[in-house]
Amino acid sequence: MIFQDPYSSLNPRMSIGDTIHEALTTHSALSRSRRHSEAVRVLDLVGLPIGMLAKFPHELSGGQRQRVAIARALAVGPDLILLDEVTSALDVLIQATILNLLKRLQRELHLSYLFISHDLSIVRYMSDAIAVMYLGRIVETAPTDVLFQSPRHPYTQTLVAGIPQIGVKGPWPSAVGDMPDPRYPPAGCRFHTRCPVGPLFAPDRTVCQTVDPSTIAEHREHRAACHFAPIAIHQPTVIGRDARNQ
Repeated sequence: MIFQDPYSSLNPRMSIGDTIHEALTTHSALSRSRRHSEAVRVLDLVGLPIGMLAKFPHELSGGQRQRVAIARALAVGPDLILLDEVTSALDVLIQATILNLLKRLQRELHLSYLFISHDLSIVRYMSDAIAVMYLGRIVETAPTDVLFQSPRHPYTQTLVAGIPQIGVKGPWPSAVGDMPDPRYPPAGCRFHTRCPVGPLFAPDRTVCQTVDPSTIAEHREHRAACHFAPIAIHQPTVIGRDARNQ
C-alpha cells in the first residue's frame, strides 16, 4: 500500500535505507548485502540516487518522499498495489510526475493498481475500470471510457456533469441537500435522499426508500445500483424501465 501523505507514512527516525530494508527484512529472506542491492535497485526504479539511502524523510521534498513510499512498496515484489490518494498532498506539477512514474512502473513490472481518488481527471488517466462509491457503497462499475461517456447511476451522472469544461461557465450540477451521516445511512438506496430521479422528484418511486438496488446491479453488464438507471440527470421526469426487465 502507498498512502496519501508521504511524510506521515514514513518513520521520521528511520533513514530511507532503513525504511526499505525493514520492508525487505519482513517480506524476504535476503542477506544484508542482497537487501542493500535490492534497496538500490528499487530507488533507481523510482528515479532516486543511491545517496538517498542515508537521508531522512525531513530532508526530502514531498515528491521525493512519495517516490520513497513507492520504492518501499516495490521492494516486496507485489502483484497488486493499493494507492490511497497518492497525489493529493502534492502540487500539480509533482502530481503529473508521480502519475507518469506509476504508469511506467505498471508497464515495466506488470503491476495492477487499486487507485483511490476523488479527482476525476486523475481517475480517468490512471484507470482501466472504475468503481464509483457513495456513503461506503459501490453504486456503479464500468470500463473507464464507458463510464465517462455514458454514466448510468444518478450520482455518477452528477459527478461527470460537474467536471469543469473550458469555455463553459458554472454553476455545474450538484446533488441536492446534505450528505447523510455515514454512521446511519438511509435505508434502501443510500443516494435516494439527494437523487434527482428518486422519490424527492417522483414521490411514487418509494422502492428507492425500501429496496437496496445493489441487489440488481450485479446482473447488469454496466453495473449501476439504481432502480431507474439509465436516466439522464437533466430529465428527472422521464420514467425508466422496470428494473426487473433490465
